[in-house]
Amino acid sequence: MRGIFGRAALAVGISVVVAAGVTPIAAAQPAPSDELDWGPCPAEYELDPASEQCGSVTVPRNYADPAAGTIDVLVTRHRAEDPAARRGVLFTNPGGPGGDAIGSNSMFVDVLPDAVRAQWDVIGVQPRGLPYAGAVDCALSPEQTTAMGLGFGGAATRAACESAAPGTTAHLTTENTARDWEQVRAALGEDVIDIYGLSYGTILGSTYATLFPQHTGRMVLDSAVDQKWLWNDVLWQQNDGYKERFYDLMDWVAAHDDTYGLGDTPLKVYQRWSDRIVEEAGGNPTLAPPPAQVGDVPPGLESLADAYRGGVDLTGPARVQFEAFIRGIANPSHTQTASSIYVMTRQLLPARNNWPLLARMVRDGPGAIPEGAGLNDLTEQEYARLLQSQTMQTLVLCNENAVAARPDRIPGWLFSTFVTGDLFDLIGYGYSSGTFCAGAPPVVAPPALSNRGLATAPLVLQGLRDPQTPYQGGVRLAHDMGANLVTVGGGDHGAGIQGGNAAVDQAVTEYLETGHTNVTEAPEAPITAPL
Repeated sequence: MRGIFGRAALAVGISVVVAAGVTPIAAAQPAPSDELDWGPCPAEYELDPASEQCGSVTVPRNYADPAAGTIDVLVTRHRAEDPAARRGVLFTNPGGPGGDAIGSNSMFVDVLPDAVRAQWDVIGVQPRGLPYAGAVDCALSPEQTTAMGLGFGGAATRAACESAAPGTTAHLTTENTARDWEQVRAALGEDVIDIYGLSYGTILGSTYATLFPQHTGRMVLDSAVDQKWLWNDVLWQQNDGYKERFYDLMDWVAAHDDTYGLGDTPLKVYQRWSDRIVEEAGGNPTLAPPPAQVGDVPPGLESLADAYRGGVDLTGPARVQFEAFIRGIANPSHTQTASSIYVMTRQLLPARNNWPLLARMVRDGPGAIPEGAGLNDLTEQEYARLLQSQTMQTLVLCNENAVAARPDRIPGWLFSTFVTGDLFDLIGYGYSSGTFCAGAPPVVAPPALSNRGLATAPLVLQGLRDPQTPYQGGVRLAHDMGANLVTVGGGDHGAGIQGGNAAVDQAVTEYLETGHTNVTEAPEAPITAPL
């Protein structure tokens, strides 16, 4: 999943074995005739009409009640670049819930291996509830905005979206979106679809495969989610994942001290990061500092190095909490979340290609943020689309939340929300304690996911230290779906979309072409962004 506050844009070795009766290599085939009226995509996506086309498919608003009306779901297509070698269609989803599948489809086209682009039509189906797919009209009242600010986002969002027509958000579920895929498959005239699902897209793709195994071909599940975590526990698991990823960042910046000059130990880098946040917002971060190293011991205290380091490590977490508390008393506006660098640190952590930018922001201040990249730089239309995405995420998570609330975590939610404003804690505590979806109970249970009836075992790509979809969750979904697992080093979210990872590209290409791959492990993707 994307983080709740993210901007819409963008181990163990398990043998890969091929089940008997796996689908043989498909012969090249022409595109079947389809019912879609293809034309240019909406102008705001800025897609090249020479290579990207769009059309709409009419689907039931409520599959349980077909008489309840219809919505038109937008579909985009990037045609196979070598028509003579065409194998079929590859449905993509970028995650979320709430990720825009029209704009992201071109991202998949850019990062998928050349052989995949050559042989598959790459298809994006806009998830219901988003623009061009029965968009829900949600106008927050001042009272509802206040409720969201207090952490009761689920109830406030549902009330805002149903103010004019009660019950209209109940159809916004993963199962219904998967059923929309089936309607699009039929409209395309395809008997089988292949799938590349990223993050939440692994749940959506697995749901489609569970409901329609006879129409599911090969399925790449990139950065997968344990179905038993849906949804409170997904957010809870991210708390520790993001903290560990943050310390990975501190290690990396310290290892590149010759480039950034922020310190040669993680603790020194953390202090520069903290100082920059205080400079910008007046409040300091409350995330515990990394452990002290020998290089952090002041000159003259070398003989007491172990004791010094032990004392720093023991008092560090309490010290930053106390400093933030005192600054908050002096001026309640002095909070870490008022710092763009702090907020963007959490947003940008999952992909290592963002780390050079983060290091420059700490070194040079907010002026290092590229023009147009900050939240304050959003146009009115971009902000509206971001709000729509976050609204859809909230609605889907609460609509199908199957994990019981943990009231014992309410104190943690209260402290992280109203005292520290710590993004590394409050999101997970807000969902896990049950407060975020309080007043917005689930309307449906997600279907139990399984591989029953699939001709080909799926492929799971999972990063060892991915903060967004922790490794163990991907291992469990791989087990539930009978999937082959590729363990990818590092912690990039979206192991197959970072670019430059030859081992992952090989696994994806071999799997989609043949139904199997011998790749079981891959290194982390290199950083290709300029340092």
